[in-house]
Amino acid sequence: MTDGLEGRRALAIVTNYGVEQDELVLPVRQMRADGATVDIAAVSTDPVRTLVGDKDPGETVRPSLTLADVDPAGYDLLLVPGGTLNADKLRQQEATTRIVRSFTTTGRPVAAICHGPWALVESDVVRDKTLTSYPSLRTDIRNAGGSWVDTSVVRDDGGGWTLITSRTPDDLDDFIGEIRRELSATA
Repeated sequence: MTDGLEGRRALAIVTNYGVEQDELVLPVRQMRADGATVDIAAVSTDPVRTLVGDKDPGETVRPSLTLADVDPAGYDLLLVPGGTLNADKLRQQEATTRIVRSFTTTGRPVAAICHGPWALVESDVVRDKTLTSYPSLRTDIRNAGGSWVDTSVVRDDGGGWTLITSRTPDDLDDFIGEIRRELSATA
């Protein structure tokens, strides 16, 4: 059953190992169930090996395309899931910065959870934004000019683009709800 997101397109960006399973799989499943088209871009087209709690093997996910092949202009929302290993490697990819900046400079929403905001820090787009994340990113976010708060979900519409952030998989209901509201509002 769909819930009004037909015609909406979302992009999730990850590496091929270490993304936190539920932070990728659950938002993607929900957006697809609501009728959106969701692509998963990874470093390579090899299967994405997710983890649970940064250590236990999770589901394997097939990426739709590589980060290098992404044309960000074709998407309405960017999803940046966490997982410590994933987020640390993802922020080191030149394509990640290109993709993130394409969304933010054209006023399209970005949703990042847990360690995912590292990619935003690396892309230099958190200045004057209020966001949340896994607590260990607090200093990185503040040093990059952002304001860090400890709450389940934060939506910041300032600076010409919307940023939706959450702390951990425990906050997924709030995070996914805010993503659904955003995609519904812009449909």
